[in-house]
Amino acid sequence: MLYYLFEYLEKQFQFPGATLFSYITFRAAFAMILSLLISTIYGKRIIRFLQRKQLGETIRDLGLEGQVEKAGTPTMGGVIIILSTLIPVLLLSKLENIYIILLIVTTLWMGVIGFIDDYIKKFKNNKEGLKGRFKVIGQVGLGLIVGLTLYFHQDVVIKEKLPVAEQQQILEANPDAKESAFFKPEEKSTKTTIPFVKKNEFDYADLITWIHPDLKDYAWVIFILVAIFIITAVSNGANLTDGIDGLAAGTSAIIVLTLGIFAYVSSNIIFSQYLDIMYIPKVEEITIYITAFVGALIGFLWYNTYPAQVFMGDTGSLTIGGIIAVIAIAVRKEWLIPVLCGIFLAENLSVVMQVSWFKYTKKKYGEGRRIFKMSPLHHHYQKLGYHESKIVTRFWIIGILLAILSIVTLKIR
Repeated sequence: MLYYLFEYLEKQFQFPGATLFSYITFRAAFAMILSLLISTIYGKRIIRFLQRKQLGETIRDLGLEGQVEKAGTPTMGGVIIILSTLIPVLLLSKLENIYIILLIVTTLWMGVIGFIDDYIKKFKNNKEGLKGRFKVIGQVGLGLIVGLTLYFHQDVVIKEKLPVAEQQQILEANPDAKESAFFKPEEKSTKTTIPFVKKNEFDYADLITWIHPDLKDYAWVIFILVAIFIITAVSNGANLTDGIDGLAAGTSAIIVLTLGIFAYVSSNIIFSQYLDIMYIPKVEEITIYITAFVGALIGFLWYNTYPAQVFMGDTGSLTIGGIIAVIAIAVRKEWLIPVLCGIFLAENLSVVMQVSWFKYTKKKYGEGRRIFKMSPLHHHYQKLGYHESKIVTRFWIIGILLAILSIVTLKIR
């Protein structure tokens, strides 16, 4: 809204400083500062409100050190993250941008699912919360919305570079040609990016066109299935990671900031030309959302680091996972998720491995056996005697290394 106000002031009155709001870098920095201030200043008030409503966490005794002391800590703190993200986005971004619209829908959609889950746990005295099948239905529904929108909306396009020979001809004819001259016109595409390979683009249509070329018209089915899988997997991974103080919020901030770098370079014709990566017009507005989201996560960490004054609950963790998944799909870096979101993947796999092995050994030997002392993975290290602050810090370090590796894939092929 501020963006439109200053745009009007600049056009009508040449208001001093109004042109700053036309720069994506200024609005992105402003969004981060604003979200950080909102989450830290008003976060305390929200925590007090949650305490007054007696929305404290109920802790099951799993034999973990320091676990019992956390009983009564306010939960549903994900509201802090959601509000601190949406307010700067509504103020500073171009609200007609389809990527911004999708991310706002994702935030509210997953926030509502997480809120219902937390509400059932606290007010219905049901420790299981919202039944798993309803969560999955909600995730699938979001996947359908995201997949259909990104495939069919007219503003979701890419621009591919011309062949090298044609670029040389353009340079010979006009040595001062701008970067835009080396790209084809905007087009709809189901192409995405695959890391660590020389020709790092992959078209989902190739999965079915080998049967018959006419099947390309049905590539949207494949794309939607991929979107559903990624949103479900990443949101569940973030949910499982939210088990000890500061782990989910800190890890997510690293992931989202990295995706912000991808969004910025992919939407900049100069950088995309230099780095030889896919150019995605109009995706630059995501940078505003990302910086606001990072600021909200860091502000939330002020109260969530050990010993936590508030937990995000499913209101926060499911929302975080959904946002990360949608951003990755939008900037066409979803195949980087196993690397970039390696912490989420490890947490997910530890649970799957533990449950599967337990069931298998119980059926075969009559007694269930375990791979880990406890799952998800962070609880395994707690059982080994590591303090949760050390576990969180080391997971953050691993997350940073994975983020660096993900960025390096821009040039390593």
